Amino acid sequence: MTHSRDQAAPDEARTAGPAGRPAVRDALRDEPAWVRHAVWWHVYPLGFVDAFPVRSHVPGPDEHRLRRLLPWLDHAVELGASGIALGPVLASSTHGYDTVDHRRVDPRLGTEADLDELIAQSHARGLKVQLDGVFNHVGREHPLVQAALAGGPTSEAGRWVRWRDGADGPEPDVFEGHDGLVALDHDEPLVADLVVDVMTGWLDRGIDAWRLDAAYAVPERFWAQVLPRVRAAHPDVWISAEVIHGDYAGFVAASGVDSVTQYELWKAVWSSLEDRNLWELDHALGRHSAMLAEFVPTTFVGNHDVTRIASRLTDPRHLPLTVVLLALLGGTPSVYAGDEYAFRGVKEDRAGGDDAVRPPFPAPDELVAPDERLHRLYGDLIGLRRRHAWLHRARTRTLHLTNTQILLELTAQGRSLLLALHLDDTPWALPTDVAAHAVLDASDGSTPGVVGPHGWMVLTGTPGDDDELDG
Repeated sequence: MTHSRDQAAPDEARTAGPAGRPAVRDALRDEPAWVRHAVWWHVYPLGFVDAFPVRSHVPGPDEHRLRRLLPWLDHAVELGASGIALGPVLASSTHGYDTVDHRRVDPRLGTEADLDELIAQSHARGLKVQLDGVFNHVGREHPLVQAALAGGPTSEAGRWVRWRDGADGPEPDVFEGHDGLVALDHDEPLVADLVVDVMTGWLDRGIDAWRLDAAYAVPERFWAQVLPRVRAAHPDVWISAEVIHGDYAGFVAASGVDSVTQYELWKAVWSSLEDRNLWELDHALGRHSAMLAEFVPTTFVGNHDVTRIASRLTDPRHLPLTVVLLALLGGTPSVYAGDEYAFRGVKEDRAGGDDAVRPPFPAPDELVAPDERLHRLYGDLIGLRRRHAWLHRARTRTLHLTNTQILLELTAQGRSLLLALHLDDTPWALPTDVAAHAVLDASDGSTPGVVGPHGWMVLTGTPGDDDELDG
């Protein structure tokens, strides 16, 4: 054992939260019980069903394209997912994040009845359903924006949007320079009422969870006012917020969300493997463990906004290691549809630059899988996680660390597992005391006590104990 650092020390854990700031709610205590078992299969519907970008024609509601997802629900179940996380499905002008009607399904996807059927079919398979809520901004074609533009900032409609000084007088503010995304005024009570009504209305219709798009751009106090009203009607709802940088635990405490997107860990996973610098992963896991003392982050190695993980890594031998980390580390994991087949796609900083990571999918029986072995690995490791549900809140302790080797102890609720990752060309003989632990799963080329080149191994936390207990 050449390196040992407890990444879950209590004094470190508290630094992730805002000193002296009272929590709106206790994100660990108040987390819905079903989330402990949650693994999401994440889909970007407009791309998945070939509704956007426009290739031949703009589909109409009579095509019911949202129902193309129905044959894929069994795939999500077989993968081990417990829920389907849908990207934007509400009426919008283009990519889904320029909403024009929060109460209507995008006609390019179909009708409200199509979404009702998707929810019903998901629930029949034991799958929860999450919607993507865009409440920081709306599309420029939204009727409220059009009325605000016509009436100006002092009009009744003008109360809904945030204004700024333009070259020719007041003009609506926009989200991160995107002229088509007009920012809502979150100090306006009518906006809060709208968001409560929309969130509650779709929960009434049967969904189970919300993702809050661009939640970091909305004042935390807004969420702190809105979310208790939503939970008053639906106390079992789970709410995850998109937050990219900053004080994650502080945002959770001040806003009242259950979780935020763990972009720090996402970046460290692919970057540490790509650069063969596991010290970066170790550092990120220290922060991740501190967060887990406050709340359970939403973890992922891919989503609709980033380059596919199979395209990020130049050495394909390291792709399975990302699956191991996603499946075993503490958090609520989300698998972006296609990553389980090693889909490739590079996000570009230009108009249409997301299209490559949001491709259309065929019917399941028409899919030519680029990597069926990876698909099976996802299923195997998600199955391992589901048998060890306590991993949801597991924190890590690093037992051994070099640039290309890391041995982690994952612990929660008095239970533990060991995880070894190896990036070298030669086998890694684990220390004798570690080799005495039973192997639960390992990469090809590994043998008991020896991790194969560019491989991984999962071992029991207690030597000789191979019981798989649900936490």
